[in-house]
Amino acid sequence: MRIKAFFENIGPGPIIAAAFIGPGTVMVCTLAGFNFGFSLLWGLGLSIIATVILQEMAGRIGLVTGMDLSQLIRNEKGHPIWKLFQMLIILIAIVIGNAAYESGNITGSNLGLSTLWKAPVIHSGYFEFQTGNFILGALAFSLLWWGSYKVLERILVTLVILMSLAFLSSSILTSPDWGQVLKGFIPEWSPEKITTVVGLIGTTVVPYNLFLYASLAKNKWQKEEKIPIMRRDIILSVILGGIVSMAIVIVGSANTSTEISGAQDVASGLEMIFGSFAKYLMGIGLLAAGLTSSITAPLAGGLVICGIMGWNQETRSKAMRFSMGFIVLMGLIFSSFGIKPVQLISLAQLANGILLPVISGWIIWKASQKSLMKSHKNSGLLLTISILIWLITLALGLKGIGSVVGFNIF
Repeated sequence: MRIKAFFENIGPGPIIAAAFIGPGTVMVCTLAGFNFGFSLLWGLGLSIIATVILQEMAGRIGLVTGMDLSQLIRNEKGHPIWKLFQMLIILIAIVIGNAAYESGNITGSNLGLSTLWKAPVIHSGYFEFQTGNFILGALAFSLLWWGSYKVLERILVTLVILMSLAFLSSSILTSPDWGQVLKGFIPEWSPEKITTVVGLIGTTVVPYNLFLYASLAKNKWQKEEKIPIMRRDIILSVILGGIVSMAIVIVGSANTSTEISGAQDVASGLEMIFGSFAKYLMGIGLLAAGLTSSITAPLAGGLVICGIMGWNQETRSKAMRFSMGFIVLMGLIFSSFGIKPVQLISLAQLANGILLPVISGWIIWKASQKSLMKSHKNSGLLLTISILIWLITLALGLKGIGSVVGFNIF
């Protein structure tokens, strides 16, 4: 009974934590620790603050208006061409971006699985069929196709707990100098660290998570009187996710590899510390991280597609099933046949680089409107902090665009 009550009282916040801690986050945080030790923990701290503020606004908008962000854009009054342009930009960014990154999520899951069991690889002409990717992708597809939201929520929460325990225990076992860890929260700036700082923020402040939380929060609580509960839910969840990311940085700083070029180097470089147990700890963590992201990315994409198009957003509706299934299927095809969707990922980076400052600015603007939010609009202090956060997302977006077009902006 206590376990049942525990799950019933959990909001959708842990799903957001599950969404931003994927294989990409594991690699970025590991490289941050490997290359710069604890000195960039302040960047993660900054990203946690930014994520909490933006996600809280998204959840608050959902509860006050009774609509998620995609529905709000669809129902917004204004010139039809401008409205259509907004809808197209969001669809392109979310669908293409999530389909591309789903491939990485499935591949990352398989890398974690390979530490426990190596799935066979089938070679056929120019193709290399990864059966492990297919199995894990099919598992994510099955859960999304046949599972209800309640089932998905419980699976994701369980995976978040498993992932958190794996990475947190790994960081403690490295026996770091905690004094030096604390010094890492003091900001220091140097040109060679800028790209990594941007990467750390980018793995936490994720555009599709803003859509995801607004939708899940308004479905969970439905009334604006529940805003304090929603706020507690997202703050605790994002902080937990941030602590897990920091644990990965700490683990990365202890890595004894000569270089880290892939996820397998993460585990092998820790064998000097943990022995053979290292690969199981990191393997379980990476497997859980990949699986959670493999489920949340299509879920968010499906909610946005159905919200924009005005379709039924219930997870078992035909529209949601086919929308989520399409994203999983695209990721599954690319990952299972060893195809590297470089151009698709570049388009995703470009779209998300444009989407992040646009969406964050739009959310701040909407959450500050008294006509829409009434007594729940942003305060003056929150608006000031939000503008600073927007400038950060703008810099992040410019950096992402620059990396695609080959122009080093900063």
